[in-house]
Amino acid sequence: MGRKIFVSRREVFSSAHRLYNPAFSDEENERIYDKCNNYHGHGHNYVLEVVVEGEVNEATGYVIDLKQLKKIIIDNVIRKVDHKHLNLDVDFMKDVIPTAENIAIKIWDQLVGKIPHGRLYKIKLYETENNYVEYFGD
Repeated sequence: MGRKIFVSRREVFSSAHRLYNPAFSDEENERIYDKCNNYHGHGHNYVLEVVVEGEVNEATGYVIDLKQLKKIIIDNVIRKVDHKHLNLDVDFMKDVIPTAENIAIKIWDQLVGKIPHGRLYKIKLYETENNYVEYFGD
């Protein structure tokens, strides 16, 4: 068995969202989500890190060609979320409260099975410089 290595690709995108649960009263939404419950939403400059785990291919020296990983991320995630309102414009976020946790899970769902070499290991999503989530799949 070969040695496992982790390869990461970082992308950035800007999106708006509103944290709101229609099952809660307006007062409860305000209490739970505070300023993130702003009716028109608010925005973030997200930083997305996608980590692929695998063994180095002896012929290429790669786990996955990072140009290929970049294209997969852009085609399956970035084009769908960049400069969009996550609640209103993004099909894969439909009927999901767009917390950082849920966004990371849904991004995983967009990428899993599309990585041709290695396996999707982790999604790390920075919502702010100080706040981020990590998701390792099911």
